Amino acid sequence: MTATLATEQTVDPVPERTTAADAAPRRPSLSPSRAADFKSCPLLYRFRTIDRLPEKKSKAAVRGTLVHAVLEKLYDLPPAQRTVEAAQTLVAPAWAELREEPGIAELFEPAPPTEGAEPSVDEGLEAWLASAGQLVETYFRLEDPTRIQPHGREELVEVTLPDGLLLRGFVDRLDVAPTGALRVVDYKTGAVPREAFEAKALFQMKFYALVLWRTRGVVAAQLKLLYLKDGDALTYSPDEAELLRFERTLQAIWAAIERAVATGDFRANKTRLCSWCDHQALCPAFGGTPPPFPADAAAAAGWRTTLPVTPV
Repeated sequence: MTATLATEQTVDPVPERTTAADAAPRRPSLSPSRAADFKSCPLLYRFRTIDRLPEKKSKAAVRGTLVHAVLEKLYDLPPAQRTVEAAQTLVAPAWAELREEPGIAELFEPAPPTEGAEPSVDEGLEAWLASAGQLVETYFRLEDPTRIQPHGREELVEVTLPDGLLLRGFVDRLDVAPTGALRVVDYKTGAVPREAFEAKALFQMKFYALVLWRTRGVVAAQLKLLYLKDGDALTYSPDEAELLRFERTLQAIWAAIERAVATGDFRANKTRLCSWCDHQALCPAFGGTPPPFPADAAAAAGWRTTLPVTPV
């Protein structure tokens, strides 16, 4: 088993943010967002990971990126200077940097009028920036940053399991107590999920907890999701047995992904989430036809494109 921990600056997962964890890795790997994609819709996984089809940015996702950047930069300041006022002053420079990314500034350009159509009411840049500032302010109701000294921010965590599966992702914040206890913190710019969806929300955090356990030999004492829209938090404390079960779940997901790549068979799964999908025109569930499976490109990227032969 090999393991790596490294710190890397990134731009803010699907659906909230896009990070370097979603860029082409040195070999096929599994991240929390891509595992969630395959669970929800194998065809979406293919479009994002194999075909790497472009997707439009949204104001909500970019707002998440901006807020994450501000909270990351907040911890560059000395503890006594981590105030609400100081955090608000970080919004403008973080936005100035973010707006240079392709496709972001265009989100705030006025749409050309359409003859005969009702004028649309859209969120302007000033109101959008103010909403980001409100989310940053809400963060201070959940934690006192003057009392926290993070061990890592936007930290790449990865591990290769004994069966060869490479797990990798980026942790928003990792805190380490003097006792060695770990706390994994993730910022969410949406609202706390209903109880029925808590397990789905914790999937990402269990993923990080598993990688940290395998790399450090320590089960995280707390997984903490901070929901900035409504100023609430979701916390959870996993145990070793649970992480072992979760590891088997990820291995099963990966085995299914490998079978799909080897056969080119990625099924569409129609759900309410399809309303936000950019690929409906190519989806059989909406009358579309996917492009031919790019087997050569998949093989060049390190994917196994033939099923293993099972000994008789």
